[in-house]
Amino acid sequence: MTNPPENPVDHNPLNKRFEIKKDGYLAVLEYQLAGGKIIFTHAGVPQAIGGQGLGSRLAAAGLDYARAQGLKVVPLCSFVAAYIQKHPETRDLAE
Repeated sequence: MTNPPENPVDHNPLNKRFEIKKDGYLAVLEYQLAGGKIIFTHAGVPQAIGGQGLGSRLAAAGLDYARAQGLKVVPLCSFVAAYIQKHPETRDLAE
């Protein structure tokens, strides 16, 4: 999945989330870190910017980060859990 220069996915470790800013709105994928795991707790895309694949871009960025850091994934967020099911190449990350 690509990260276009306009509206890129940004990692905001201070607030423990991945973000996309678009048209004055903020889409997020929130997480917690614990014992070698990244726990995805919530994905939110405002309705005004929904349907553009932003949630999938956030999920892909979060999973790419998990892989790069050697973290196991706990998808408490139903969106991330569904994304993992639809993308078999990411299933090895899930605990």
